[in-house]
Amino acid sequence: MNAHRCCHPVAAQHTGPRSSTPLWRFYLAVKWATPAAILIVMPKCPMCIAAYVALFTGVGISLSTAAHLRMLVFILCLISFLFLAAKSAARRRGVAGPRF
Repeated sequence: MNAHRCCHPVAAQHTGPRSSTPLWRFYLAVKWATPAAILIVMPKCPMCIAAYVALFTGVGISLSTAAHLRMLVFILCLISFLFLAAKSAARRRGVAGPRF
């Protein structure tokens, strides 16, 4: 009786052609660099955030709203870093997870 190929530990590893192409490596680098770039470029004071929102959208916001917006962007960037790190760690351990 032959076992299915998916049951063998060697077949469960992620060694497909997708992981070795230069385009896939570039995609992974962009996935990690995007939250970092947002955190680096993000204005640090609420007044600057309010000015940028007014400049790009034409809508003025209060300083307290700008402070909340800054914290929201910061938290979203941290969540994306944690998600990418957990996904990368799970992939290294061989745990099958969703592919995004």
